[in-house]
Amino acid sequence: MLLQGGGALGSYQAGVYQALAEANLHPDWVAGISIGAINAALIAGNPPEQRIEKLRTFWETITKPPMGLPTMQGFDFTSDMQHQFVNQMRAFETLLFGASDFFKPRFPPPMFTPAGNPGNLAYYDVSPLKALLERLVDFDRINAKEMRFSVGATNVKTGNFIYFDNDTHKVGSQHVIASGSLPPGFPAAEVDGEFYWDGGVVSNTPLLWVLDARLRADTLAFQIDLWSARGELPRDMIEVDTRVKDIRYSSRTRAGTDQFRQMQALRRATAKLLGELPAELRQTPEAELLAQGADSKVYNIIQTIYRARSYEGAGKDIEFSRRTMEEHWASGYADMTETLKHPEVLQRPTSPDGVFTFDLALQGRKETPK
Repeated sequence: MLLQGGGALGSYQAGVYQALAEANLHPDWVAGISIGAINAALIAGNPPEQRIEKLRTFWETITKPPMGLPTMQGFDFTSDMQHQFVNQMRAFETLLFGASDFFKPRFPPPMFTPAGNPGNLAYYDVSPLKALLERLVDFDRINAKEMRFSVGATNVKTGNFIYFDNDTHKVGSQHVIASGSLPPGFPAAEVDGEFYWDGGVVSNTPLLWVLDARLRADTLAFQIDLWSARGELPRDMIEVDTRVKDIRYSSRTRAGTDQFRQMQALRRATAKLLGELPAELRQTPEAELLAQGADSKVYNIIQTIYRARSYEGAGKDIEFSRRTMEEHWASGYADMTETLKHPEVLQRPTSPDGVFTFDLALQGRKETPK
């Protein structure tokens, strides 16, 4: 299960996971970036029967209304313009007050403080998130390796992408927080003397890193994206800002999948040819080098991409209202339920390249929501 970053949009991934769990499809590897890293920790850090409950607790906790304001759960909007106005006001509230038990404004703001620790250079303090993660996630379970767990982050000094993986690291809350430390809102997170920013600074999806990992195996991968690279031409400045964020944070996952398909076709062709070579040629240095890249495994890559409503706007990733959280969760649940109605999703690929891809927005023939 591969979880992209996207802030408040992340409850969509929780809805997707609920549909998978109800279908008795439980991942044996979960990888995420930013909010995807948090959802990944909630999944990997709990037994299967508690995962949905913990996801629900997390998302209900961080979407408590600030200052006791009403949630407008039962209010029916009469127009998209009205809905957009309310969503923008909720996003503005997040900017002012933060999100409950997730992050809070830093006083004084960083521009009024002297140069110092990089961990203080941000508009918000994420110490509430640390306490919430340690309450809801069993990191001992993650480190027991019942499920493989990986989160991506960016080294601030080197600019290099790194994955904190329970195969190579003893994972704690600091690794998850590092994966979601998006500047300038959140401060760089210190891990073992190094400082890290959000993995989305380099790439907002763990797709290719997981697919290229060794040792390779027959794989059913659910790629759960929160930003769509495809969209309509903007009609106003709000839509321009929204479209830019969609393109920037989508990390071109469809292009990445196409690239992987091409590479896998070459790997499978290499494996087939090596199997037909005489023994004396298979023992040459050149053949041994080719064998390192040869691979005859098969891959199902199932893409589920959140398709934002027109009223959500550019602030959709910081709009932490309860009503919108429930909308995102329900969308994820509905999309994965619809995806699993297609039997080919779970069938072994038979194409020469050994790769089957499915995108609900394309093959599922679902209309784009208004």
